Amino acid sequence: MTDATTGGGGGTRTTPGVPPVRVGLVRRARWALLDWVYAAVWQARSLGPTTADDYRTGDRQAVVVIPGVYETWHFMRPLMDVLHDRGHPVHVLTVLRHNVKPVPVSAEEVMAYLDEHDLRGVLVVAHSKGGLIGKYAMTRLDPHGRIDRMVAVSTPFAGSKYAVLAPVRHLRVFRAADPVLAGLARELDANARITSVYGVFDTLIPGGSELTGAENVRLDLGGHFRILGDRRTAAAVLRAADGD
Repeated sequence: MTDATTGGGGGTRTTPGVPPVRVGLVRRARWALLDWVYAAVWQARSLGPTTADDYRTGDRQAVVVIPGVYETWHFMRPLMDVLHDRGHPVHVLTVLRHNVKPVPVSAEEVMAYLDEHDLRGVLVVAHSKGGLIGKYAMTRLDPHGRIDRMVAVSTPFAGSKYAVLAPVRHLRVFRAADPVLAGLARELDANARITSVYGVFDTLIPGGSELTGAENVRLDLGGHFRILGDRRTAAAVLRAADGD
């Protein structure tokens, strides 16, 4: 199977079954180091003065961002900035805090927010675990179709082999055999409304984030966190937001 099309901004749109790109050990080690430095920097920036209300203005499609586990919404700010600059009102759910609750619970909180604010035709932009929460909400909790589509960045749709080694329960749920994750894998119809963006090497998801039936955009970069701050990721998110 070969790549289907090549999009702008350094991303390759692929069809399912495209073989993974081989990345050398030195390059992977460098990417892993940069990735954890990036995560540490954004944890510190979470203490800054920016508030969620700064992003809620705009007259284009409403966006709801869902961060990954142990992340606050501040991790999503590089993507929030470009979306807001394009005219999208961007909403965050402070109730998620560091996002360690079970996926179904967090998905219920997402839908409660959409109902409370009567948001319709929403674009979900998610990172990592946030993509699982978004898909759960789309497939199990959205009978009125409030969510239009989702862009998921570095989401473990097929789980991570590292999850079996996790010392805490809220990380072990990323096993492919976890009931929630396995159930989401069987929900194929929603995949056509999902764009999965991921790098050629992921520090935490060695199997990648390819999703059958979705638009898969593979970027020539590595890491699980720093992909959020890359201009190529921003370009892929904007293309999805604009329906290109």
